[in-house]
Amino acid sequence: MRKLTILFLTVLIFSGMFYSCQTAETIQQDAYYVNGRDLYINHCQNCHGTKGEGLGELIPPLTDSVFMKINKQKLACYIKNGVSEKLTVHGKVYEGKMEPLNLATIDLAQVIVYITNGFGHQQGMYTTEQVTTDLGNCK
Repeated sequence: MRKLTILFLTVLIFSGMFYSCQTAETIQQDAYYVNGRDLYINHCQNCHGTKGEGLGELIPPLTDSVFMKINKQKLACYIKNGVSEKLTVHGKVYEGKMEPLNLATIDLAQVIVYITNGFGHQQGMYTTEQVTTDLGNCK
């Protein structure tokens, strides 16, 4: 009985250790998310709100998962270069202008990881390589 208990505890401990391990990608995404949250607080929260709710009819919310998914490749351009085009979010048209933010590539990636994985979204990692590619495709 004692051997069975020890065996059970050993298996339980190793199982717990195995399932608690995170991949390098998960750790990187978590780090980007935390850093992105800090950047969002400093640069974006004043207009887009604490919970990404936007500002009435003036500033679009960041909570529309469909918009965020469809426009993920444009987010780096929107943040880096600003936005002056009409955007439809949650069925509402927003015509206000967003000023450009002169952020480094790593900062853009981190903010995008935060806004595409916070506010009810789960879109995964966004790398600096993706930022560079997406910025190269800006209109």
